[in-house]
Amino acid sequence: MARLRIGSRGSQLALWQANHIAGLLRQRGHEVEIQIIKTTGDKITEVALSQVGTKGMFTKEIEEALAEGKVDLAVHSLKDLPTELPAGFRLAAIPRRENPQDALLSVKFERLADLPQGARVGTSSLRRQAQLKGVRPDLEVLSLRGNVDTRLRKLQAGDFDAIVLAAAGLNRLDRTEMVRELIPIGTMCPAAGQGALGIEARAGDAATLEALRFLDDADARAATLCERALLNALGGGCQVPIGAHAERAGKQLQLTAVVARPDGSKLLRESRLGDDPENLGIEVGRTLLERGADQILKEVYGAAAVVPQQP
Repeated sequence: MARLRIGSRGSQLALWQANHIAGLLRQRGHEVEIQIIKTTGDKITEVALSQVGTKGMFTKEIEEALAEGKVDLAVHSLKDLPTELPAGFRLAAIPRRENPQDALLSVKFERLADLPQGARVGTSSLRRQAQLKGVRPDLEVLSLRGNVDTRLRKLQAGDFDAIVLAAAGLNRLDRTEMVRELIPIGTMCPAAGQGALGIEARAGDAATLEALRFLDDADARAATLCERALLNALGGGCQVPIGAHAERAGKQLQLTAVVARPDGSKLLRESRLGDDPENLGIEVGRTLLERGADQILKEVYGAAAVVPQQP
């Protein structure tokens, strides 16, 4: 069996993900090693990444190592991977997806609805901020960066009344002790690809592509292809207030999408059934643009105000 080198970011969650894939490959008889690569997004710690405007800030350096043959595959959080891969790369596998929902964590309060007027909520994304403010405009939404342990420590220290994190990462790291509520999709639509991993490889590396084929999950690929098609149709990246969630509904896919102003003053929602994942994403994206999403996104891209930061 081939020896495979995995490129990964060095965060606790990224290494869990890389080790998870490494374990599955080892079960198939492969010798596997993990190489940690620091990305642009890891180096920017003081500036809101939603204002940097760089696509691929969590993937660029890993793709460079892949192109140079220093690693054979990369394990990404799919939501960090740009919707259009550079020439020469292929999304080799999308494994079975974890829960894509966002989770509310708190020491004192059980639900989003239970938070007192003016409660301090920490979040790392414009998407979460916009939807929080949409249902609870009274909340004080504050910037929260750092790894999962750092964020939980800040919550325990009383810096926040609640924080919002992806349920998938908490489940993977077995850090669900302060999860109080899985926020319904209708209240907080997740990021495109949230909860899914994207395994990237060189397009011409037939041996590695074949070795990774068993990892691919048909339902996860269909749902995330749909979500990423919507994101691409809107011209958005992971730092903009766009939510997308697709799931099986019988033989079809149900896509729910949201585009929102960061202050929550305008939320455009669209939900539709379809047979073709990519076409469904494109159609819903175009409908949202026709309904005014283009103006919202122009405002976001041109905004200079300080906003919560991406992880």
